[in-house]
Amino acid sequence: MEENKRAEQFLDLIKKSRRGKFKLYIGMSAGVGKTYRMLQEAHGLLKNGIDIKIGYIETHFRKETHALLEGLPVIPRKRMFYKGKELEEMDLQAILSVRPEVVIVDELAHTNMEGSANEKRWQDVMDILTAGINVISAVNIQHIESLNDEVRAITGVEVRERIPDSVVALADEVVNIDLTAEELIDRLKAGKIYDQNKVNTALINFFKSDHILQLRELALKEVASQVQRKVETEVAPLRTLRKERLLACISSNEKIARTIIRKTARLANYYNAVWYVLYVQTAKEGVDKIALDKQRYLINNFKLATELGAEIIKIKSNGITQAILSQCEERKITTVCIGKPRISLFRIILATDTFNTLLNKLSKEHIDLVVLS
Repeated sequence: MEENKRAEQFLDLIKKSRRGKFKLYIGMSAGVGKTYRMLQEAHGLLKNGIDIKIGYIETHFRKETHALLEGLPVIPRKRMFYKGKELEEMDLQAILSVRPEVVIVDELAHTNMEGSANEKRWQDVMDILTAGINVISAVNIQHIESLNDEVRAITGVEVRERIPDSVVALADEVVNIDLTAEELIDRLKAGKIYDQNKVNTALINFFKSDHILQLRELALKEVASQVQRKVETEVAPLRTLRKERLLACISSNEKIARTIIRKTARLANYYNAVWYVLYVQTAKEGVDKIALDKQRYLINNFKLATELGAEIIKIKSNGITQAILSQCEERKITTVCIGKPRISLFRIILATDTFNTLLNKLSKEHIDLVVLS
């Protein structure tokens, strides 16, 4: 058994060494210059004799950006028919056949058309990396899955196209393309982001100064956390650090559970930690008693947690506190994450002993408790 485990670990090392390198540009919004920077880098690599190809680029017909395409080798897009219309998608098979040293793939969060090899473009990129081809790509901060709730709170917009945090964590290099809010708004007004007829609508909605500042902060924090992760895993691997292991405790409440999952994912990403999602099914929430909509919410939240890199733990028990404690001991948990209670004062008083028991036992085991709002 031990020999099989060692063989699998060695196989993983071989696969990692053959895997292509992944560079990811992150911006706070459209128009900061991610595509422009990628094309500039492509010209630099081409001049240095690197076999680089454009797999997919979206210039949005911005004059300065579009001009940079001149002189760069482009892999033709694949033509596909969808609902009676001829549309174009990135040609994954062509990229894998041509096998350039480096390929540029824009719009990482894009959803592919029906009939494509993968549902999402980030999955195409994973296939390209697995084939040993290096990839340079780009994404806006609002497309990162665990930030979805924060972005919606800032902008009032539900971003539908998202990438798992694990994709960002796989990047060998993460670069932030940064502009001040004033610079970005000036670019918008000058027609360098959208057509002039869309500028006023954009200024009223997404491109408000306070929105941009908050999105900029998210982008800076994200890149900083990725740099910190690289330092911990590559620069100082010999330092004796406590390996963080997080446990997110959820219920069948859709919104609270989703928030706990996303916020714990952010913490796990920051600490480069292993994390779990624990759902304790009490007698009141048996399959024959729990409402169908709650069952559906649970399934969707389990799926979200898995996409964000968690391992799901489902236990049947009426002793929730004991179930949490037993999992902490078994999984060597360092931090327990729970939601802020939304119950009446009377129920809080009734639950005080249970909460104190949990708090005291976690304290004795030197396990942190995080209450997420």
